[in-house]
Amino acid sequence: MLEHTLGRTGRTVSAIGLGTWQLGADWGDVTEADAFEVLDAAAADGVTFFDTADVYGDGRSESIIGAWRAGNPGVDVTVATKMVRRADVPDSAALTRANMLAWTDRSRRNLRVDTLDLVQLHCPRTEVYSNDRVFDDLDLLVGDGVIAAYGVSVETCAEALAAIARPGIASVQIVLNAFRLKPLDEVLPAAVASGVGIIARVPLASGLLTGRYTRDTTFAENDHRTFNRQGEAFDVGETFSGVDYARGVDAAQAFADLAAGAGLGASAAALAWVAQLPGVSTVIPGARNVAQARSNAAAGKVPALGDAFAEGVRAIYDEYFHEAIHPRW
Repeated sequence: MLEHTLGRTGRTVSAIGLGTWQLGADWGDVTEADAFEVLDAAAADGVTFFDTADVYGDGRSESIIGAWRAGNPGVDVTVATKMVRRADVPDSAALTRANMLAWTDRSRRNLRVDTLDLVQLHCPRTEVYSNDRVFDDLDLLVGDGVIAAYGVSVETCAEALAAIARPGIASVQIVLNAFRLKPLDEVLPAAVASGVGIIARVPLASGLLTGRYTRDTTFAENDHRTFNRQGEAFDVGETFSGVDYARGVDAAQAFADLAAGAGLGASAAALAWVAQLPGVSTVIPGARNVAQARSNAAAGKVPALGDAFAEGVRAIYDEYFHEAIHPRW
């Protein structure tokens, strides 16, 4: 498994991590037994970074990871969680020191640790990034040993750049995949220059880039790919990367053809391409079963894809998405 340094944390993590939103909620039903099997399979295949949040299943994802770690004390895994979305409005007023202590204490209990490896502000409102007091309080949490490091999960490139400019920020999590290329323009170069780690989320565009979906594919009612297609519940960019679903299906076929030309399946190529980008510390695809977990991890062993593949990715993006997607996030 390819490994990278996770920004200013100084930790070494696998280039392919595991996103665990699906172990909590919003991706259909995943039993606790299935969740443990996914974590087992990911760790066995070299994954050393798990990403979760306090709101995934109202703490269910964190609690499952905490129980798994307790049962696997010899496995060295970095766990990143998130906070602020428990507030009605994720703004500076919600990010008081008292609230941050309460949220991190809850996450520490769920994850069964004294010190959280990495805590990320979970897509707060844009005004938060210019609030010195919020980041001063985060520094105090580090000083008190409550958290080892902090970062942010952002919706836009502008927010990412504002966060990267903060000296205490260890990592920035952003939507980055073959259908969302804007972070390559400024965010990745800025991260490299500053030593901030980039955590790439939604790397398969909510499954579109697997090439398995058709225009007629349906999803469970409690799956965000059903209930958030127009941004009804949260930022639409989190669902299929914000692209039109039908157009995404067509672009996914073009991407699958590009991957086949490189001797790879679509999923492996999509994950490997992101993982190999300069500045990316880790990529966090989700997995609802063991087969998906193993397939994702295997992408961390794909040889360098090269310039011709990157040019093919850019050509697909420019044809299908640049005009509609590039100005938005």
